[in-house]
Amino acid sequence: MLAAATFIIFFQGYMVAPIIPTLSSIFGSSAQTVGLIVPAYLIPYGIATLAYGILADRIGIHRIMFASLAAFSALTVLTATAQSVEQLALWRMATGIGASGVVPLALALVGRLYPYEQRGRPLGWLFGAMAGGMAFGSPLGAMIVPLVGWQGLFVVVGVAGAALLLVLLPYRAVIAATVQPVTGTLRDLLRGYADLLGSPRGQRTYGFVLVNSMFHSGVFTWLGVYFEQKYHLGAVGIGLALLGYGVPGFAFGPVIGRTADRWGRARLIPLGLFLGALAAAALLLDFPMLLAPVVAMVLSLGYDMTQPLFAGIVTSLGGKRAGQAMGLNVFTLFVGFGLGSLVFGELLRFSFGVALGLFVGVELILALLSLWLFRSEVPAPANTGSR
Repeated sequence: MLAAATFIIFFQGYMVAPIIPTLSSIFGSSAQTVGLIVPAYLIPYGIATLAYGILADRIGIHRIMFASLAAFSALTVLTATAQSVEQLALWRMATGIGASGVVPLALALVGRLYPYEQRGRPLGWLFGAMAGGMAFGSPLGAMIVPLVGWQGLFVVVGVAGAALLLVLLPYRAVIAATVQPVTGTLRDLLRGYADLLGSPRGQRTYGFVLVNSMFHSGVFTWLGVYFEQKYHLGAVGIGLALLGYGVPGFAFGPVIGRTADRWGRARLIPLGLFLGALAAAALLLDFPMLLAPVVAMVLSLGYDMTQPLFAGIVTSLGGKRAGQAMGLNVFTLFVGFGLGSLVFGELLRFSFGVALGLFVGVELILALLSLWLFRSEVPAPANTGSR
């Protein structure tokens, strides 16, 4: 059920980027202006996770999670009432704030239910659901709009979220019993953040989450516009071109997680970073349009082999304040998503080549640094030193 909730929230988040050209035409605004609705959702989402993680630790995960899912459903439906790009951006901001109490708390629950050495597979299910939301949200969002309109798309997804809320209600007591509320003062709260960001392990993990999310969001947000400009595709064509994105995580998320548990994150993280850079570099080449889904699939695989593994590390950093640790992780992730979209959009003032080249260069540097910085992230029996 938590994976299903994760799926629908990420479906809603990723169904927007591919229809930027369509919305640009409908509202009579430039693609760059319409593109602001992406960070308008992502950045408030990330910021709100900090508050939700803290509240969940204090008053209970179940209360925050169910209230957030209800807000997500209602606000997604209300987005269909927007009459301008400005109104659309405001509804997206509100939805980002309302929706951000579900996924990070689901990830925190995994940290409570499984020991560190066994978290890869259940985290793989949740991140597989995220990838599934990306995989289906991107192409289906672009393909459904010609049939029901962009308003109909938001209404359908909002109603699906409400239906899922009803299905989840019987699990309320189970979720409530999993994590007991944690009390403390403001000083304890600040000390918690200091502890999370004060250790070398926390610094490198949260730092890589931020920069890697900027890379993936920047490239993916503008991929639909890239295909529209380079290959003159319509909404359906863009959806088909993005069809491969999210498929690896959706199909192999648990397998990737179990492999990380067995062989260590030290091996998989650098490979994932290199794959992301390789896929973005391929966009600089003149490849046949038929290969676009393959490029999108490799880009997605780079994400699936990095961010879920970083989340696995984060689950071992929070101690009793699991919500705070995972809230900080999702805050970093989604702020990175928003910043990446903004930065890439600004670089488009020069050209797609300049934007892609700079993003590829940064990702390659991350890959090389990760070989050294994450070398200790190996299975417990092989790691005799401290983490």
